[in-house]
Amino acid sequence: MTNALDTYTAAARRAMARAGILAADAGRHTLDDVHILLALTETRPFDRPPTAFTLTPNATRAAMDGADGADGGDARDRDPLGDRDARDRDLLAALGVDLDEVRRRLRGLVALDDPALWRLHRARLRPLRVTLSGPPGDLVLTGRARKVIEVAAGRWREPGPVRGEDLLWGVLCDHTNPALRVLRAGGVDVRRLAAELNSARPAA
Repeated sequence: MTNALDTYTAAARRAMARAGILAADAGRHTLDDVHILLALTETRPFDRPPTAFTLTPNATRAAMDGADGADGGDARDRDPLGDRDARDRDLLAALGVDLDEVRRRLRGLVALDDPALWRLHRARLRPLRVTLSGPPGDLVLTGRARKVIEVAAGRWREPGPVRGEDLLWGVLCDHTNPALRVLRAGGVDVRRLAAELNSARPAA
């Protein structure tokens, strides 16, 4: 199975792995654009860090909490930092399994953030379904997250790996994205950031 992460820089692969961990830790079965944004603030996977990207992880989390559910989109795409899946927790508890303890032990055995353990792939029979798979499980990308990676992959339509800057450009591509509202709520000058990213086009 093709792994789209093979076309990413090492730093961008680490950012996507981190996004997957953030979504899984929040008890999500989907990966949203805000998980990618939060991972970008934590990992800073840029060749030349954009000076206008001033958002910190703490400010991102605070803005995400404030924007929670305000987008009016598909209910499956809401609450990206919501509580852990209560049904899974209750089912495992009924079997005598402590989900938090399982996760703690898993972290001790496996380097969850090792990019080599993660795959980004598109379903053959459902081409609009893109999944990020790693040690915590499979995370289906929401439509917004899928747009981020598709824009990032086709940004310059030239050969070359997908970089952190391209992922950030993907976040900026849709003004309806909750992630874009998080950027604005965090005090980022989005126009200046877009101009800076646009001027950072790699040499052909």
